[in-house]
Amino acid sequence: MRCVASFPVSEVEVLKRSLRAWARTFPVALCLDSNHAATPPEKNSMPPEQLPYWQQPVWECLTAVGVADAVCAESGMAFNSLRHFYDYHRDWLFGFISYDLKNEIERLYSRHPDGIALPDLYFFRPEIVVGIRKDKREHRTTTDNNSKVSFDGAPTYTAEIYTTGEPPDRLWETFQQIHPSTATFSMPVLLHPRLTRDEYLHTVAALQEHIAAGDVYEVNLCQEFYAEEVHVDPLVVFERLNARASAPFSAFLRWYDRYLLCASPERFLAKRGQRLYSQPIKGTRRRLADREADARERAMLQHSEKERAENAMIVDLVRNDLARHCVPGSVTVEELFGIYTFPTVHQMISTVSGLLSPTVHPITALRDAFPMGSMTGAPKIRAMELIEHYERTRRGLYSGAVGYFSPEGDFDFNVVIRSILYRAGTGYLSCQVGSAIVYDSHPGEEYEECLIKLEAMKHSLNAKTN
Repeated sequence: MRCVASFPVSEVEVLKRSLRAWARTFPVALCLDSNHAATPPEKNSMPPEQLPYWQQPVWECLTAVGVADAVCAESGMAFNSLRHFYDYHRDWLFGFISYDLKNEIERLYSRHPDGIALPDLYFFRPEIVVGIRKDKREHRTTTDNNSKVSFDGAPTYTAEIYTTGEPPDRLWETFQQIHPSTATFSMPVLLHPRLTRDEYLHTVAALQEHIAAGDVYEVNLCQEFYAEEVHVDPLVVFERLNARASAPFSAFLRWYDRYLLCASPERFLAKRGQRLYSQPIKGTRRRLADREADARERAMLQHSEKERAENAMIVDLVRNDLARHCVPGSVTVEELFGIYTFPTVHQMISTVSGLLSPTVHPITALRDAFPMGSMTGAPKIRAMELIEHYERTRRGLYSGAVGYFSPEGDFDFNVVIRSILYRAGTGYLSCQVGSAIVYDSHPGEEYEECLIKLEAMKHSLNAKTN
Protein backbone atom coordinates (compact mmCIF):
# COMPACT_ATOMS: atom_id res chain seq x y z
CA MET A 1 0.00 0.00 0.00
CA ARG A 2 1.44 3.34 -1.08
CA CYS A 3 0.77 6.74 0.41
CA VAL A 4 0.19 9.29 -2.35
CA ALA A 5 0.25 13.06 -1.99
CA SER A 6 0.38 16.04 -4.35
CA PHE A 7 2.25 19.30 -3.85
CA PRO A 8 2.42 22.54 -5.89
CA VAL A 9 5.72 23.24 -7.63
CA SER A 10 6.91 26.79 -8.13
CA GLU A 11 10.39 26.23 -9.61
CA VAL A 12 10.28 23.02 -11.59
CA GLU A 13 13.88 23.03 -12.86
CA VAL A 14 15.25 23.62 -9.36
CA LEU A 15 13.13 20.76 -8.04
CA LYS A 16 14.28 18.41 -10.79
CA ARG A 17 17.94 19.12 -10.02
CA SER A 18 17.26 18.71 -6.29
CA LEU A 19 15.62 15.34 -6.91
CA ARG A 20 18.61 14.14 -8.91
CA ALA A 21 21.01 15.32 -6.21
CA TRP A 22 18.93 13.39 -3.67
CA ALA A 23 18.57 10.30 -5.86
CA ARG A 24 22.29 9.91 -6.46
CA THR A 25 22.77 9.10 -2.76
CA PHE A 26 20.90 5.81 -3.24
CA PRO A 27 22.72 2.70 -4.56
CA VAL A 28 20.02 2.28 -7.22
CA ALA A 29 18.10 5.22 -8.67
CA LEU A 30 16.55 6.27 -11.96
CA CYS A 31 15.55 9.82 -12.93
CA LEU A 32 13.64 10.35 -16.20
CA ASP A 33 13.31 13.87 -17.63
CA SER A 34 11.06 14.92 -20.53
CA ASN A 35 12.63 18.40 -20.69
CA HIS A 36 9.24 19.92 -21.43
CA ALA A 37 8.77 17.55 -24.38
CA ALA A 38 10.40 19.41 -27.24
CA THR A 39 8.05 19.73 -30.21
CA PRO A 40 8.49 20.90 -33.82
CA PRO A 41 8.84 24.70 -34.06
CA GLU A 42 5.49 25.09 -35.78
CA LYS A 43 3.84 23.45 -32.74
CA ASN A 44 5.83 25.20 -30.02
CA SER A 45 3.12 27.78 -29.44
CA MET A 46 0.37 25.19 -29.03
CA PRO A 47 -0.86 24.33 -25.53
CA PRO A 48 0.09 20.74 -24.64
CA GLU A 49 -3.57 19.67 -24.54
CA GLN A 50 -3.93 20.65 -28.23
CA LEU A 51 -0.98 18.54 -29.37
CA PRO A 52 -1.61 15.04 -30.74
CA TYR A 53 -2.13 12.58 -27.88
CA TRP A 54 1.17 10.82 -28.48
CA GLN A 55 3.06 14.13 -28.19
CA GLN A 56 1.62 15.05 -24.81
CA PRO A 57 4.02 13.95 -22.06
CA VAL A 58 2.37 12.08 -19.21
CA TRP A 59 5.16 13.14 -16.84
CA GLU A 60 7.62 15.99 -17.00
CA CYS A 61 9.93 14.07 -14.67
CA LEU A 62 9.93 10.77 -12.77
CA THR A 63 12.38 9.87 -10.00
CA ALA A 64 12.53 6.39 -8.45
CA VAL A 65 14.73 5.38 -5.51
CA GLY A 66 14.99 2.63 -2.92
CA VAL A 67 14.76 -1.04 -3.86
CA ALA A 68 11.72 -2.71 -2.30
CA ASP A 69 12.15 -5.66 -4.68
CA ALA A 70 14.09 -6.29 -7.89
CA VAL A 71 14.63 -8.69 -10.77
CA CYS A 72 18.10 -9.02 -12.32
CA ALA A 73 18.59 -11.39 -15.24
CA GLU A 74 20.93 -12.28 -18.08
CA SER A 75 19.93 -13.37 -21.57
CA GLY A 76 18.08 -16.68 -21.54
CA MET A 77 14.91 -16.27 -19.48
CA ALA A 78 15.11 -12.53 -18.78
CA PHE A 79 11.80 -11.47 -20.32
CA ASN A 80 10.05 -14.39 -18.67
CA SER A 81 11.48 -13.28 -15.32
CA LEU A 82 10.29 -9.72 -15.98
CA ARG A 83 6.81 -10.97 -16.82
CA HIS A 84 6.54 -12.83 -13.50
CA PHE A 85 7.88 -9.77 -11.65
CA TYR A 86 5.38 -7.51 -13.41
CA ASP A 87 2.43 -9.82 -12.73
CA TYR A 88 3.37 -10.23 -9.07
CA HIS A 89 3.63 -6.53 -8.24
CA ARG A 90 1.37 -4.55 -10.61
CA ASP A 91 3.03 -1.42 -9.25
CA TRP A 92 5.59 1.17 -10.29
CA LEU A 93 8.55 -0.66 -11.85
CA PHE A 94 11.66 1.08 -13.22
CA GLY A 95 14.62 -0.39 -15.04
CA PHE A 96 16.51 -1.18 -18.21
CA ILE A 97 16.83 -3.69 -21.03
CA SER A 98 20.22 -4.17 -22.71
CA TYR A 99 20.66 -4.57 -26.45
CA ASP A 100 22.22 -8.00 -25.93
CA LEU A 101 18.83 -9.46 -25.03
CA LYS A 102 18.59 -9.85 -28.80
CA ASN A 103 20.31 -13.17 -28.09
CA GLU A 104 17.30 -14.35 -26.10
CA ILE A 105 14.82 -13.24 -28.74
CA GLU A 106 16.71 -14.61 -31.76
CA ARG A 107 19.45 -17.20 -32.30
CA LEU A 108 22.24 -14.64 -31.97
CA TYR A 109 25.29 -14.08 -29.78
CA SER A 110 27.57 -11.32 -28.43
CA ARG A 111 31.33 -11.82 -28.51
CA HIS A 112 32.84 -8.37 -27.99
CA PRO A 113 34.30 -6.88 -24.78
CA ASP A 114 32.15 -4.74 -22.49
CA GLY A 115 33.90 -2.40 -20.08
CA ILE A 116 30.68 -1.42 -18.28
CA ALA A 117 29.22 -4.90 -17.61
CA LEU A 118 25.66 -4.06 -16.59
CA PRO A 119 23.20 -6.95 -16.35
CA ASP A 120 21.13 -7.63 -19.46
CA LEU A 121 17.91 -6.78 -17.61
CA TYR A 122 17.21 -5.07 -14.30
CA PHE A 123 13.95 -3.75 -12.88
CA PHE A 124 13.13 -2.62 -9.38
CA ARG A 125 10.01 -1.78 -7.43
CA PRO A 126 10.99 1.52 -5.81
CA GLU A 127 10.21 2.49 -2.25
CA ILE A 128 9.69 6.09 -3.37
CA VAL A 129 8.49 7.55 -6.68
CA VAL A 130 8.30 11.29 -7.30
CA GLY A 131 6.50 12.44 -10.43
CA ILE A 132 6.20 15.98 -11.76
CA ARG A 133 3.51 16.82 -14.26
CA LYS A 134 1.73 19.82 -15.74
CA ASP A 135 -0.83 21.12 -13.28
CA LYS A 136 -4.37 20.47 -14.48
CA ARG A 137 -5.83 22.25 -11.44
CA GLU A 138 -7.23 18.96 -10.19
CA HIS A 139 -5.30 18.06 -7.03
CA ARG A 140 -5.70 15.03 -4.88
CA THR A 141 -4.24 13.58 -1.71
CA THR A 142 -4.87 9.97 -0.64
CA THR A 143 -2.95 8.56 2.28
CA ASP A 144 -3.54 5.79 4.75
CA ASN A 145 -4.82 8.25 7.36
CA ASN A 146 -6.86 10.31 4.86
CA SER A 147 -4.84 13.47 5.48
CA LYS A 148 -5.22 16.28 2.96
CA VAL A 149 -2.90 18.88 1.47
CA SER A 150 -4.24 22.36 0.76
CA PHE A 151 -3.23 24.34 -2.31
CA ASP A 152 -2.65 28.07 -2.62
CA GLY A 153 -3.02 29.49 -6.10
CA ALA A 154 -2.60 27.53 -9.33
CA PRO A 155 1.00 26.35 -9.83
CA THR A 156 2.27 25.44 -13.26
CA TYR A 157 3.44 22.01 -12.13
CA THR A 158 2.41 19.50 -9.49
CA ALA A 159 4.65 16.96 -7.76
CA GLU A 160 3.14 13.62 -6.80
CA ILE A 161 4.91 11.48 -4.21
CA TYR A 162 4.24 7.75 -3.98
CA THR A 163 5.86 6.09 -0.99
CA THR A 164 5.72 2.78 0.86
CA GLY A 165 7.25 4.15 4.04
CA GLU A 166 8.25 7.72 4.90
CA PRO A 167 5.29 10.14 4.88
CA PRO A 168 5.07 12.23 1.69
CA ASP A 169 4.94 15.57 3.54
CA ARG A 170 8.20 14.76 5.32
CA LEU A 171 9.84 13.88 2.00
CA TRP A 172 8.56 17.12 0.51
CA GLU A 173 10.19 19.07 3.33
CA THR A 174 13.44 17.22 2.63
CA PHE A 175 13.35 18.22 -1.03
CA GLN A 176 12.91 21.88 -0.10
CA GLN A 177 16.13 21.75 1.92
CA ILE A 178 18.28 20.25 -0.83
CA HIS A 179 20.49 22.71 -2.66
CA PRO A 180 21.35 21.26 -6.08
CA SER A 181 24.95 21.50 -7.10
CA THR A 182 25.86 24.46 -9.28
CA ALA A 183 29.15 22.88 -10.35
CA THR A 184 29.52 23.01 -14.13
CA PHE A 185 33.08 21.83 -14.64
CA SER A 186 34.36 18.32 -15.11
CA MET A 187 37.99 17.29 -15.47
CA PRO A 188 39.07 16.94 -19.12
CA VAL A 189 38.68 13.48 -20.62
CA LEU A 190 40.58 12.07 -23.59
CA LEU A 191 38.37 9.77 -25.66
CA HIS A 192 39.92 7.05 -27.81
CA PRO A 193 38.11 5.71 -30.89
CA ARG A 194 37.67 1.94 -30.98
CA LEU A 195 37.86 2.23 -34.77
CA THR A 196 40.18 4.55 -36.65
CA ARG A 197 38.57 6.69 -39.32
CA ASP A 198 40.07 4.49 -42.05
CA GLU A 199 38.81 1.33 -40.34
CA TYR A 200 35.35 2.85 -40.12
CA LEU A 201 35.37 3.79 -43.81
CA HIS A 202 36.46 0.28 -44.80
CA THR A 203 33.68 -1.19 -42.65
CA VAL A 204 31.08 0.99 -44.36
CA ALA A 205 32.37 -0.16 -47.74
CA ALA A 206 32.13 -3.80 -46.65
CA LEU A 207 28.54 -3.31 -45.49
CA GLN A 208 27.67 -1.67 -48.80
CA GLU A 209 28.88 -4.83 -50.53
CA HIS A 210 26.37 -6.79 -48.47
CA ILE A 211 23.67 -4.30 -49.45
CA ALA A 212 24.59 -4.50 -53.14
CA ALA A 213 24.38 -8.30 -52.95
CA GLY A 214 20.84 -8.08 -51.54
CA ASP A 215 21.92 -9.46 -48.17
CA VAL A 216 20.46 -6.51 -46.28
CA TYR A 217 18.92 -3.09 -47.04
CA GLU A 218 20.16 -0.98 -44.17
CA VAL A 219 22.53 -1.49 -41.22
CA ASN A 220 22.97 0.78 -38.22
CA LEU A 221 26.74 0.77 -37.69
CA CYS A 222 27.98 2.01 -34.31
CA GLN A 223 31.42 2.80 -32.97
CA GLU A 224 32.74 3.42 -29.48
CA PHE A 225 34.78 6.29 -28.07
CA TYR A 226 36.13 5.32 -24.67
CA ALA A 227 38.41 6.34 -21.81
CA GLU A 228 40.06 4.27 -19.10
CA GLU A 229 40.92 5.05 -15.48
CA VAL A 230 39.12 8.39 -15.51
CA HIS A 231 37.29 9.95 -12.59
CA VAL A 232 34.28 12.17 -13.24
CA ASP A 233 31.31 13.34 -11.21
CA PRO A 234 28.41 11.58 -12.97
CA LEU A 235 25.78 14.05 -11.82
CA VAL A 236 27.78 17.10 -12.91
CA VAL A 237 28.34 15.49 -16.31
CA PHE A 238 24.66 14.64 -16.64
CA GLU A 239 23.52 18.15 -15.73
CA ARG A 240 25.84 19.57 -18.39
CA LEU A 241 24.62 17.04 -20.96
CA ASN A 242 20.96 17.58 -20.09
CA ALA A 243 21.28 21.36 -20.24
CA ARG A 244 22.93 21.20 -23.65
CA ALA A 245 20.80 18.51 -25.33
CA SER A 246 17.43 19.10 -23.60
CA ALA A 247 16.19 15.78 -24.98
CA PRO A 248 12.68 14.43 -24.31
CA PHE A 249 13.81 10.97 -23.14
CA SER A 250 16.72 11.86 -20.90
CA ALA A 251 17.73 9.60 -18.02
CA PHE A 252 20.12 9.59 -15.08
CA LEU A 253 20.62 6.03 -13.88
CA ARG A 254 22.71 4.84 -10.98
CA TRP A 255 23.15 1.09 -10.57
CA TYR A 256 25.71 0.74 -7.78
CA ASP A 257 29.03 1.91 -9.32
CA ARG A 258 27.65 2.08 -12.89
CA TYR A 259 25.98 5.14 -14.36
CA LEU A 260 23.99 5.93 -17.46
CA LEU A 261 23.92 9.61 -18.45
CA CYS A 262 21.43 9.69 -21.30
CA ALA A 263 20.17 12.49 -23.55
CA SER A 264 18.02 10.43 -25.89
CA PRO A 265 15.57 12.10 -28.28
CA GLU A 266 14.03 8.74 -29.27
CA ARG A 267 11.10 6.74 -27.91
CA PHE A 268 11.32 2.97 -28.32
CA LEU A 269 7.86 1.95 -27.20
CA ALA A 270 5.09 3.39 -25.04
CA LYS A 271 1.73 1.98 -23.99
CA ARG A 272 -1.14 4.31 -23.09
CA GLY A 273 -4.29 2.40 -22.36
CA GLN A 274 -4.33 -0.29 -25.04
CA ARG A 275 -2.48 1.74 -27.69
CA LEU A 276 1.22 1.30 -28.43
CA TYR A 277 3.43 4.10 -29.80
CA SER A 278 6.90 3.90 -31.31
CA GLN A 279 8.88 6.86 -32.69
CA PRO A 280 11.89 5.79 -34.78
CA ILE A 281 14.53 8.36 -35.70
CA LYS A 282 16.42 8.27 -38.96
CA GLY A 283 17.89 11.50 -40.30
CA THR A 284 20.18 13.98 -38.53
CA ARG A 285 21.51 17.45 -39.30
CA ARG A 286 23.75 19.67 -37.18
CA ARG A 287 22.33 22.89 -35.70
CA LEU A 288 24.09 26.05 -36.91
CA ALA A 289 24.51 29.37 -35.13
CA ASP A 290 23.39 31.42 -38.14
CA ARG A 291 19.60 31.39 -38.24
CA GLU A 292 19.25 31.32 -42.02
CA ALA A 293 21.90 28.61 -42.43
CA ASP A 294 20.23 26.59 -39.68
CA ALA A 295 16.87 26.88 -41.45
CA ARG A 296 18.49 25.64 -44.67
CA GLU A 297 19.92 22.62 -42.83
CA ARG A 298 16.48 21.83 -41.49
CA ALA A 299 14.91 22.16 -44.94
CA MET A 300 17.61 19.95 -46.47
CA LEU A 301 16.82 17.25 -43.94
CA GLN A 302 13.10 17.59 -44.54
CA HIS A 303 13.47 17.10 -48.30
CA SER A 304 16.38 14.64 -48.40
CA GLU A 305 15.38 11.60 -50.46
CA LYS A 306 18.14 9.54 -48.84
CA GLU A 307 17.03 10.36 -45.29
CA ARG A 308 13.39 9.74 -46.19
CA ALA A 309 14.26 6.36 -47.68
CA GLU A 310 16.20 5.37 -44.54
CA ASN A 311 13.36 6.52 -42.32
CA ALA A 312 10.72 4.73 -44.41
CA MET A 313 12.61 1.42 -44.18
CA ILE A 314 12.61 1.57 -40.40
CA VAL A 315 8.98 2.72 -40.26
CA ASP A 316 8.03 -0.40 -42.23
CA LEU A 317 10.09 -2.54 -39.85
CA VAL A 318 8.43 -0.97 -36.79
CA ARG A 319 4.98 -1.39 -38.35
CA ASN A 320 5.74 -5.06 -38.80
CA ASP A 321 6.98 -5.38 -35.18
CA LEU A 322 3.80 -3.78 -33.81
CA ALA A 323 1.49 -5.70 -36.15
CA ARG A 324 2.60 -8.98 -34.58
CA HIS A 325 0.52 -8.26 -31.48
CA CYS A 326 -1.87 -5.48 -32.45
CA VAL A 327 -5.50 -5.73 -33.50
CA PRO A 328 -5.54 -6.37 -37.28
CA GLY A 329 -5.87 -3.13 -39.21
CA SER A 330 -5.10 -0.93 -36.19
CA VAL A 331 -1.42 -0.20 -36.95
CA THR A 332 -1.10 3.27 -38.43
CA VAL A 333 1.58 5.86 -39.16
CA GLU A 334 0.55 8.86 -37.08
CA GLU A 335 3.32 11.05 -38.51
CA LEU A 336 5.78 10.35 -41.32
CA PHE A 337 9.08 12.25 -41.69
CA GLY A 338 8.36 14.79 -38.95
CA ILE A 339 11.22 17.25 -38.44
CA TYR A 340 12.03 17.95 -34.79
CA THR A 341 14.52 20.59 -33.72
CA PHE A 342 16.65 20.16 -30.59
CA PRO A 343 19.40 22.44 -29.24
CA THR A 344 22.23 20.62 -31.06
CA VAL A 345 20.57 18.71 -33.93
CA HIS A 346 17.58 18.50 -36.26
CA GLN A 347 16.00 15.02 -36.40
CA MET A 348 13.60 13.23 -38.73
CA ILE A 349 11.13 11.30 -36.56
CA SER A 350 8.14 9.19 -37.54
CA THR A 351 5.42 7.91 -35.23
CA VAL A 352 3.76 4.50 -35.54
CA SER A 353 0.90 3.30 -33.34
CA GLY A 354 -1.32 0.26 -32.97
CA LEU A 355 -4.02 -1.11 -30.68
CA LEU A 356 -2.57 -3.91 -28.55
CA SER A 357 -4.65 -7.07 -28.70
CA PRO A 358 -6.38 -7.64 -25.33
CA THR A 359 -5.05 -11.22 -25.26
CA VAL A 360 -1.38 -10.14 -25.49
CA HIS A 361 0.69 -9.53 -22.36
CA PRO A 362 2.46 -6.12 -22.34
CA ILE A 363 5.85 -7.80 -21.76
CA THR A 364 5.30 -9.92 -24.87
CA ALA A 365 4.68 -6.79 -26.94
CA LEU A 366 7.79 -5.16 -25.48
CA ARG A 367 9.96 -8.22 -26.13
CA ASP A 368 8.87 -8.78 -29.72
CA ALA A 369 9.49 -5.16 -30.73
CA PHE A 370 12.99 -5.22 -29.20
CA PRO A 371 15.58 -4.03 -30.05
CA MET A 372 14.40 -0.84 -31.71
CA GLY A 373 14.58 -1.18 -35.50
CA SER A 374 16.33 2.17 -35.89
CA MET A 375 19.32 0.68 -34.03
CA THR A 376 19.53 -2.49 -36.13
CA GLY A 377 18.53 -2.01 -39.75
CA ALA A 378 16.49 -4.17 -42.07
CA PRO A 379 15.90 -7.05 -42.34
CA LYS A 380 16.32 -7.00 -38.59
CA ILE A 381 17.92 -10.38 -37.86
CA ARG A 382 20.45 -10.25 -40.70
CA ALA A 383 21.33 -6.66 -39.78
CA MET A 384 22.05 -7.74 -36.19
CA GLU A 385 24.28 -10.57 -37.45
CA LEU A 386 26.30 -8.10 -39.51
CA ILE A 387 26.47 -5.66 -36.60
CA GLU A 388 28.01 -8.36 -34.42
CA HIS A 389 30.51 -9.23 -37.13
CA TYR A 390 31.70 -5.72 -37.98
CA GLU A 391 31.47 -3.74 -34.73
CA ARG A 392 34.25 -3.92 -32.12
CA THR A 393 32.38 -3.26 -28.85
CA ARG A 394 29.51 -5.04 -27.14
CA ARG A 395 26.65 -2.57 -27.16
CA GLY A 396 25.32 -3.52 -23.73
CA LEU A 397 22.84 -0.92 -22.53
CA TYR A 398 23.61 1.29 -25.54
CA SER A 399 20.84 0.68 -28.13
CA GLY A 400 18.78 -0.87 -25.34
CA ALA A 401 15.98 0.82 -23.44
CA VAL A 402 15.33 2.54 -20.11
CA GLY A 403 11.91 3.30 -18.71
CA TYR A 404 9.05 2.42 -16.40
CA PHE A 405 5.77 0.59 -15.91
CA SER A 406 2.94 2.39 -14.09
CA PRO A 407 0.50 0.72 -11.67
CA GLU A 408 -2.22 1.12 -14.32
CA GLY A 409 -0.28 -1.04 -16.77
CA ASP A 410 1.05 1.72 -19.01
CA PHE A 411 4.74 1.94 -19.86
CA ASP A 412 7.23 4.18 -21.63
CA PHE A 413 10.76 3.29 -22.79
CA ASN A 414 13.40 5.28 -24.62
CA VAL A 415 16.16 4.15 -26.95
CA VAL A 416 19.51 4.48 -25.20
CA ILE A 417 21.45 6.72 -27.57
CA ARG A 418 23.40 10.00 -27.15
CA SER A 419 24.60 8.54 -23.86
CA ILE A 420 27.61 8.19 -21.60
CA LEU A 421 28.12 4.97 -19.67
CA TYR A 422 30.52 5.12 -16.75
CA ARG A 423 31.84 2.54 -14.29
CA ALA A 424 33.18 4.45 -11.31
CA GLY A 425 34.90 1.44 -9.76
CA THR A 426 37.26 0.98 -12.71
CA GLY A 427 37.14 4.43 -14.30
CA TYR A 428 35.95 3.02 -17.64
CA LEU A 429 33.84 5.47 -19.67
CA SER A 430 32.08 4.73 -22.94
CA CYS A 431 30.26 6.78 -25.59
CA GLN A 432 28.84 4.96 -28.61
CA VAL A 433 27.44 6.64 -31.69
CA GLY A 434 26.17 5.33 -35.00
CA SER A 435 24.50 6.00 -38.31
CA ALA A 436 22.44 4.10 -40.86
CA ILE A 437 24.38 2.62 -43.76
CA VAL A 438 22.50 2.20 -47.04
CA TYR A 439 23.57 1.57 -50.64
CA ASP A 440 24.11 5.24 -51.51
CA SER A 441 25.73 6.27 -48.21
CA HIS A 442 28.92 8.32 -48.45
CA PRO A 443 31.32 6.78 -45.89
CA GLY A 444 32.93 10.10 -45.00
CA GLU A 445 29.54 11.74 -44.39
CA GLU A 446 28.45 8.84 -42.19
CA TYR A 447 31.60 9.27 -40.10
CA GLU A 448 30.90 12.99 -39.75
CA GLU A 449 27.34 12.20 -38.63
CA CYS A 450 28.78 10.08 -35.83
CA LEU A 451 30.95 13.00 -34.73
CA ILE A 452 27.92 15.33 -34.75
CA LYS A 453 26.12 12.95 -32.41
CA LEU A 454 29.20 12.77 -30.18
CA GLU A 455 29.45 16.55 -29.72
CA ALA A 456 27.05 16.96 -26.79
CA MET A 457 28.76 14.14 -24.87
CA LYS A 458 32.19 15.61 -25.56
CA HIS A 459 31.04 19.00 -24.33
CA SER A 460 29.58 17.57 -21.12
CA LEU A 461 32.84 15.71 -20.43
CA ASN A 462 35.10 18.60 -21.42
CA ALA A 463 36.58 15.94 -23.71
CA LYS A 464 38.84 15.69 -26.71
CA THR A 465 39.35 12.78 -29.09
CA ASN A 466 42.70 11.51 -30.28
